[in-house]
Amino acid sequence: KHTKGAPQGWFVLFWSGMAIGFDTLCAETVLKIKASNPDIKLICALPCKEQDKYWSDLQHQNYERILTQADAVRYVSEKYTKFCMQKRNKYMISNSSLVIALFDGQPGGTKSTLDMAKKQVLISWLFLHKCGRIGFAFCN
Repeated sequence: KHTKGAPQGWFVLFWSGMAIGFDTLCAETVLKIKASNPDIKLICALPCKEQDKYWSDLQHQNYERILTQADAVRYVSEKYTKFCMQKRNKYMISNSSLVIALFDGQPGGTKSTLDMAKKQVLISWLFLHKCGRIGFAFCN
């Protein structure tokens, strides 16, 4: 998200849904950049307090490490519900001006989030081809 006082075209506020994989990779990247630029902020938007309940010890440790270094953590639901992931995604979109996603083109949470975001924000996504190539696209 653009923030007042930031140089034109710079984003300084980043949201992560903290799912295993691309979300946590992006959060770690933001934290690395933040180490040399304290104006950068990371907010973790979590679907519920038990998001990591069934994760491995290593995944849980990485998750906790990122959360402790984040500037803020926002829970959209206390407990897991059928719709808490979608609610979290909608919350992040409503607080964003750009979405970056890794998308394999398959139906599911990422697709529905991108469809929702197309109506509100600029979208940038990497898409994974079945042959293993990665493409890059912007949508406005």
